[in-house]
Formats: sequence, structure tokens, C-alpha cells
Amino acid sequence: MSQQDSTHPAQPPRRPRVLSGIQPSGHLHLGNYLGAVKRWAQVQDEKECLYCIVDLHAITVEQEPEKLRHQTRSTAAMLLAAGIDPQRSTLFVQSHIRAHAECCWIFTCITPLGWLERMTQFKTKSRRQQSVQAGLLTYPVLQAADILLYDADEVPVGDDQRQHLELSRDIAQRFNHLYGETFVVPKAVVPEAGARVMGLDDPANKMSKSQSHVRGHAVRLEDSDDEIRRALRRAVTDSGREIRFSDDPERAGVNNLLTIYQAITDKSREAVEADFADARGYGDLKKTVAEVVIEELRPVREEYEHLMKDPAELDRQLGIGAERARALAETKVAAVKEKVGFWVPDELKP
Repeated sequence: MSQQDSTHPAQPPRRPRVLSGIQPSGHLHLGNYLGAVKRWAQVQDEKECLYCIVDLHAITVEQEPEKLRHQTRSTAAMLLAAGIDPQRSTLFVQSHIRAHAECCWIFTCITPLGWLERMTQFKTKSRRQQSVQAGLLTYPVLQAADILLYDADEVPVGDDQRQHLELSRDIAQRFNHLYGETFVVPKAVVPEAGARVMGLDDPANKMSKSQSHVRGHAVRLEDSDDEIRRALRRAVTDSGREIRFSDDPERAGVNNLLTIYQAITDKSREAVEADFADARGYGDLKKTVAEVVIEELRPVREEYEHLMKDPAELDRQLGIGAERARALAETKVAAVKEKVGFWVPDELKP
């Protein structure tokens, strides 16, 4: 090895920076955990991960202040309990970083109204409401600020958010064109497939946070062992007895239970079906699935309960993420302010 090589060893490639957000609305449930949160915890060493609890987005609809505060802390505690490590990832609450709101206003001033009126979610949701608040129209701009402030390379999206990510790309490109290269233009990525968990009471539709309070719809992550057993015992199945994976819509309930079992045990479809070859019916299936769910979620629930009883520790862990996120966001928003012509005092410059 040359002297230059030994003095200046090759730097490891920068890990891609990924940002994901979750609203503090409703209870986190088994579908959130198996479909997203468990995977978030698994990729913390592969990518530079930022996880944002997007409470500013939560007020685009009417909310109860005390309930929102509780749900924000509850969501944070549950993510930490499920394995998000503030030393390895950046977990923070959106409203704790003022740069989100500042950047959103600047973006709003360069975003054509027509871009926002084309958003499918706005058109769908506004038809259901007698009075439409401006936040419903502009929240995709705030979403763009969430992403672009951190120069995120990748943003995991489902089909329902793909159009909003395209808007973020458009805003980044428009700003770069008007004021010079400033933002990374993020790319949408389809997350590695997690389990698609359906409602226990309606296996034709995904398990939903907005319905997690409905009896028998979901297994919530903070549910007791007995509550989990009760929810799965009531799960909708069909009139048959065969316990196998199937694409038949009439057998969606059994398929859902097998999917949950497979996601937790990490077994192949063939191995899952073999596990139930001697089962005496759906009662055995529900009982077995309930027990593996209980074993998977018990440590998560226990850590969640510990954090909710220790607000100082919860605040400490969230403070780690907020400090890291604030350093990134404040540096970027200061550069943005200068680009658009604001006078930025020296003490506010990075």
C-alpha cells in the first residue's frame, strides 16, 4: 500500500438517506407493525433513517388538543418500543422542528395552485366535506418540506402517496431552477414487502388506524394477552375447514390469519401450511395465531408501558432525535432563506 493509501484510506460509500413519516392518529396496530415498523427497525444499519411523527399533518382535520398530545407521545413510545433506536436512527416529532413550517411557506409561494388542485386525495376528501380548510389543499407542500429539508434520497411510498412524492420532486426541481441547485430530488421506492394485514372483521380491507378503536377490527400493539386472544377468536373466516393459502376472496379471512402467522414466524408458505396440517379447524388456527402474536408483541407492549410511565426517559430519547433533525433542517432552511433573498442574521446562519 502506498503512503497516500495508508494516510487517506478509502471512505465507505454514504448510506442512502431515507425519510418516513407516520401520523399520530389512532392506535398503532398489528398491520402497522408487520407492514412497516418492524421493517423500519431492521434497516437501521443499512440506511441513514429518519422517522418523523407528523403531528402538523394531523391538524388538517378537527382534533382534540389533549388527545393529539397523548397520541403523539404514544406513537413515539411505541416506535421506540418496537425497535427504533435513537442512536442509530433519527426519530423526531415534526412540530419540534420549526424549519418545517418555514420551508412549507416558502414552497407554497412557488407552487402553482393548479398543481395542488390536481391532487387526487384533495379532490376525494374535499367532496366529503361541507367546508374545506386550506390545510387540506396545501398539506402536500408541507410533505415536500418534510422530505426536502433533509435531502432524503429515498422516500418509501405506497400507491396512495405516489402522487404527493411526485409533487415533492416537482417543487425541488422548480426551486432549483429558480434559485440554483439547493435540493436533492428524491426518488420514490416501493418498500420491501411487509405483511399486508387485513381487518379481522373485514378481511377485504386493510387493517386501519382510523378503525382500530372498533371492537374486533384490529389487534392494537398495546392490547393485553387476553384482548389479543379475544380479537383473533372473533376474526372472520368462512364456512370451510381447509387451512391453506388461497386467492379466493371468499377465503380472505383464513388467508389473513395465515399471512400474520407467516410474517411473525418468517416461514415459507409450505412450512406454514404444514404447521396446520393436523389442525382440527379454524379454532385451532385462531388459537395458534393468537399465541405467536402474543409472544411477538409482549416485549413491545412492556417497553411501551415502561416509556409511557417514564415521561422523562421518553423526552430524553425524543430529544436525541430532535437535536439531530434540527441541525440538518436549520442548516438547510437557512440556505433556502438566503437563496430567496431574505436577510439572515449571522447568529441564524449555520
